[in-house]
Amino acid sequence: MLHYALRRLLTFPFLLLIIYAVAVLLIMAAPGEGLETGSRELSPEVLAAKKAAYNYDQPWYERYFWTWPKRLLWDQDLPAHQYEDWTVVEILRAALPVSLQLGVLALSLAILLGLTGGVLAVAYRGRWLEHLSLGLCLIGISLPTFVIGAVLVIVVGLWLGAVPVGGWGRPSQALLPALTLALPYAAYIARLTRSALLDAYAEDYIRTARAKGLSETRVLLDHALRNALLPVLSYLGPAAAAIFTGSFVVEKIFMIPGMGTHVVEALNNRDRSLILATVLVYSVFLAGFNLLVDLLYGVVDPRIRVGATQA
Repeated sequence: MLHYALRRLLTFPFLLLIIYAVAVLLIMAAPGEGLETGSRELSPEVLAAKKAAYNYDQPWYERYFWTWPKRLLWDQDLPAHQYEDWTVVEILRAALPVSLQLGVLALSLAILLGLTGGVLAVAYRGRWLEHLSLGLCLIGISLPTFVIGAVLVIVVGLWLGAVPVGGWGRPSQALLPALTLALPYAAYIARLTRSALLDAYAEDYIRTARAKGLSETRVLLDHALRNALLPVLSYLGPAAAAIFTGSFVVEKIFMIPGMGTHVVEALNNRDRSLILATVLVYSVFLAGFNLLVDLLYGVVDPRIRVGATQA
């Protein structure tokens, strides 16, 4: 298991380099450099000074693969194209904690609601609670986040007046955006849990546990659920990455000053330095979550540890 983790860690830099290189190629294919401000044309002298400040007087390979990464990670003085008084690091330091808080809360809600819904659907299979759970899962998977967010804003925020519908800083302001972001993933986790539990009920060890006189609750929670978590864990890697990197619409709807808002503005403004920095941050999250899930597999399923040891 340790050797497997070390191998995966060693591939981290190469994976990030590939993602960064693809992002650079896509940015270079797009027209414009993002140095223009609005519809006003800059004088040749001002434009030349801005190009020198942003290292556009260097060859593209030196600028993107040495100067900008060095200024971003080491010097921390890489400026954003459309925010001349802010460096990219300062923008990320202000926005990243907000997106992390929203992502952690949304992921926790998705796991809690999804596992609860899947377990209840199996515990009460054939009854109205199972049909209700399946119906809610279908709705949660089918509706996009902007529809869910709009419905929650209108019903919970405006009609009921229960929580604020915008801003950030108080726990009540985080409830609606976290729930909006979590519901589609909670629905999918619930369906995965239900399907995995039904498959586990057909195994011999479940019949053995029942023959020992264990209650149905202990059979479900202590035996079936442990193995049913494997497909859920495999889904949590990309789901966590999608939650942390896919909150653009939610942050816009609820006016949250997170990474998603800056990514949308950077794309609209062709802010190359900010785009590449956010791509790098999101790539770290994506690769990190998938590595964490692979390691948790060995914790949940001892057979994986044995296989890794024999290999």
